[in-house]
Amino acid sequence: MIRALWTASTGMEAQQLNMDVIANNLANVNSTGFKKSRADFQDILYQTEKMTGATSGGTEVPTGIQVGLGARVAAVQKVFTVGDFRQTGNELDVAIEGIGFFGVTLPDGSEGYTRAGAFKKDSTGRLVSSDGYPLFPEVVIPDNITKISISQNGTVEVLQDGSSSPTEVGTINLVRFANPAGLNSMGRNIFAETSTSGTPVTGTPGSEGYGTLSQGYLEGSNVNIMEEMVNMIAGQRAYEVNSKAIKTADEMLQMTNQLVR
Repeated sequence: MIRALWTASTGMEAQQLNMDVIANNLANVNSTGFKKSRADFQDILYQTEKMTGATSGGTEVPTGIQVGLGARVAAVQKVFTVGDFRQTGNELDVAIEGIGFFGVTLPDGSEGYTRAGAFKKDSTGRLVSSDGYPLFPEVVIPDNITKISISQNGTVEVLQDGSSSPTEVGTINLVRFANPAGLNSMGRNIFAETSTSGTPVTGTPGSEGYGTLSQGYLEGSNVNIMEEMVNMIAGQRAYEVNSKAIKTADEMLQMTNQLVR
């Protein structure tokens, strides 16, 4: 069997996965705090026909003969560039300008991390994510308030009805990782710590190594539609040219089968 059939098929499989990644990016173009993914490719095994440096007829072979056996997707990496900010005017919408994640408590008691700052109040006044996951540490907004203020360094103050001076009710901290690309994507804009992400380091917004907070704004997806469309076209053409290689290999086999002695 001609090697090209199997080699080109690995290229088609890799481009199919690449298209899946691009489709997910485009599907989440309006997801708050979404971070796009990128497929990284690499070549796979090589079949050695002649060793480099081997001796043949008293001379040394300078290059040898190695035939590659295709390509594969080595990794699908999250790209943590900052998305565009959108002004909402909502007092509980918060965007991170720079590095950091909000920490939330998941239903099983573990911690999750998100860039989506579209917070709401639950029945007890706690600030929670759109899925009801409370901020960690908790921030509780009391009843009978007329204004909520969230400073750039995360201090949460409220102005209660009948009062002329604000009252501090909590602080929103940020979490950063040595390798955010190593975080595990859990869906719902939530990431989880892994052994490759490093341990979470909590700090105050605006301090060294952490971004600042902007109240009344949301961070949009960092997906660039034009870039994804170009990647999709390139992936489609790569898939097509690999299918052409399979077709050519098949035609070569057909010619071989038709040889007459």
